[in-house]
Amino acid sequence: MTFSLKRTTSTDPDFVKLVGYLNAELSKVNGNEDAFYAQFNKIDQINHVVLVCDNNKPIACGAIKQFSSAAMEVKRMFTLPNNRGQGAASILLEELERWAKEMGYEKCVLETSKRQPDALALYSKNGYEVIPNYGQYIGIANSICFEKTI
Repeated sequence: MTFSLKRTTSTDPDFVKLVGYLNAELSKVNGNEDAFYAQFNKIDQINHVVLVCDNNKPIACGAIKQFSSAAMEVKRMFTLPNNRGQGAASILLEELERWAKEMGYEKCVLETSKRQPDALALYSKNGYEVIPNYGQYIGIANSICFEKTI
């Protein structure tokens, strides 16, 4: 499968649309914990977004934002359900890592839910290692944090 990649920002209407689908899915996954997570997933200040397109149709998105002087945090990863299992998420993650490295960052970190086995498998498969929960996720039983040197 051949995908095209587009670097953009959080103002891109295709990104906004995909994030809407992501938020609806996460609301079901997180249930009554959704409001806690939602407060950390605002997209108004994200300047580094990647879209994966199949025949010019956006099918997946992800973003990075500065976490520290050495690390970018991976945010808002999502692939449309009908396009999962085709490698788009790994291609997307690689592009986000490449962009972070181009800007001089050494690592990527991220948080995901223990209730998302596909996400856990994706990050493990792509070389991410579990780290202690950071920041707002310290003490949150459902959260699992990862890090990768890029």
